[in-house]
Amino acid sequence: MQDFQSLEIWKKSHSLVLSIYKITENNFPKSEQFALTSQIRRSASSIPTNIAEGCGRRTSKDFAHFIQMAIGSSSEVEYQLILAKDLKYINEETWKSLSQNITEIRKMMCSFKNKLTTLLTYN
Repeated sequence: MQDFQSLEIWKKSHSLVLSIYKITENNFPKSEQFALTSQIRRSASSIPTNIAEGCGRRTSKDFAHFIQMAIGSSSEVEYQLILAKDLKYINEETWKSLSQNITEIRKMMCSFKNKLTTLLTYN
């Protein structure tokens, strides 16, 4: 069991969630409150939530499973941001910045999952 708050992937994904909340609060129309705003917030918060839950599991196999779920959530957020850009809720610059952030987090999670999987192979 690890302290999830010490993991760089958790820190970066938590920071992403804070950014998503700020952007959806300030840029998204009120009519999206129960639609895209809620959905993108849930998807984004699912990333660090799954990392945290995986840290609380007893085995590397369980942890890898939760990392995989976090990777899936990052793809959801990526699409939802494309939709927000296309609907003109966020500008191109904001979209690029967040998209790069998500890509970096996903790469880190994939690498972390591979390390966990390698541990399973050799144990």
